[in-house]
Amino acid sequence: MSDLNIGIIGAGNISKTYFELSLLFRGLRITAVADLNAAAAAAAAQTYGVTALTSDAMLADPKIDLIVNLTIPAAHFAVAKAALLAGKHVYSEKPFVLTLEEGQELARIAADQGLRVGSAPDTFMGGVHQQARALIDEGEIGTVHSATAHVMSAGMEHWHPNPDFFFLPGGGPILDLGPYYIAAFVNLLGPVARVTALTGKASEERLITSEPRAGERIPVKTPTTIHALMQFASGAMVTLGASWDVHGHRHGNIEIYGGEGSLIIPDPNFFGGRLEMAKRGGTLDPVAAWDHPFGIPNQQHGDQHLANYRSVGLADMARAIREGGDFACDQTRALHVIEVMTAILRAGETGEWITLKTTCTRPEPVGPEIAQALLA
Repeated sequence: MSDLNIGIIGAGNISKTYFELSLLFRGLRITAVADLNAAAAAAAAQTYGVTALTSDAMLADPKIDLIVNLTIPAAHFAVAKAALLAGKHVYSEKPFVLTLEEGQELARIAADQGLRVGSAPDTFMGGVHQQARALIDEGEIGTVHSATAHVMSAGMEHWHPNPDFFFLPGGGPILDLGPYYIAAFVNLLGPVARVTALTGKASEERLITSEPRAGERIPVKTPTTIHALMQFASGAMVTLGASWDVHGHRHGNIEIYGGEGSLIIPDPNFFGGRLEMAKRGGTLDPVAAWDHPFGIPNQQHGDQHLANYRSVGLADMARAIREGGDFACDQTRALHVIEVMTAILRAGETGEWITLKTTCTRPEPVGPEIAQALLA
């Protein structure tokens, strides 16, 4: 099978990432873009040498094999459903959908149509996260019994030009940033069995300080501080803190604790970073980095040289469509992550422990050779 012809629906900020980074991988050919804002689609089409279409025209085009769904989270389900009914495979940005029921309906339609569905995030396929996975699998820190994770900041209104949706239902730090952390834990530890949480918000409105809307106030309609507990099917206990009400802290992104040692893992929003390990009776020391393709810095952000390989999940999905078999960002894992996050928010309202209905397998490891085979 030749390269897949891909249409992007949603020409916002994240589309630049897919247009540019998809070129790193084999099997992908973006040919068209659509957006409710026709001018945005036209601008993206001119910049990247593709065709600007309406969404309806894209879904009707028999030459388009797969839709990359980059719309706002509230539109993910409707766009994905329409694409599946039009006979297209679908890969969505995170969060995959906003309810368990939406994801289950997409799974039914995909099965009926013989189509594949996937979803970001794919950052857990990064070199440093795969190295941490290998160390755990090799027993370097013994059996994992617990872990902590923290993703906390002062919020999005200080830099995003239109931050409103971050503070509405479907937004918030759990649904916006939680996918990176929970997908990382599924990669490291497997599926979650049950959750509980405390949730709240520091204020009823936020003051935008970014341009062009500096000085406007926007309402807060979703929790902005969440303290969650997750018990994994393996028995491991994990504490997750997620907040947009924190102006400074010293918590690590992810720390994994095993019977024979600990791993300190960098931000799962990125593909690389510094990995540290302590063995029983020892001290925390840097781990020599793997020679892994998805850990090599390839972008400059300010004074930082970072590894960014977003679209690898899409490339892995394209491989599975061509060759058959599983792929790392499959809908079963994406839907499990969604159920974990929505159950955390529900537990914050009720105070109960919630046993999850879904489960999933850990994705297959992405070692250096497998990673290299995905690159163009």
